[in-house]
Amino acid sequence: QVQLVESGGGLVQTGGSLRLSCVASGRTFSNFAMGWFRQASDKEREFVAAISWNGGTTNYADSVKGRFTIRRDNAKSMVYLQMNSLKPEDSAVYYCAAPKIPYGTIWSTSYSYPYWGQGTQVTVSA
Repeated sequence: QVQLVESGGGLVQTGGSLRLSCVASGRTFSNFAMGWFRQASDKEREFVAAISWNGGTTNYADSVKGRFTIRRDNAKSMVYLQMNSLKPEDSAVYYCAAPKIPYGTIWSTSYSYPYWGQGTQVTVSA
């Protein structure tokens, strides 16, 4: 059974930085792409970033391009989201997600990811 556990959320001022971490277990981590999504209060869950199984390809939502960086460490079964120049509109619960299909492309749609962590809260104060 695939399990994902996020950490690293917290309260930060506008312009600050946070690094989110997600550790995966239950299958061969290095065979699968990974994604980060977020959900703000009263809003739908939205795509943030994704990374291919080998880290060679990444994809970002337009709203975070140039500020967020996704990377992975397959030896540790971990994926990270470095968030810089944070804005109040980045405040949300951030979720780590894993797809069912190994290798292949990376996805930006939530329905492509059947496995989710419990989420970690990020709050950016004005």
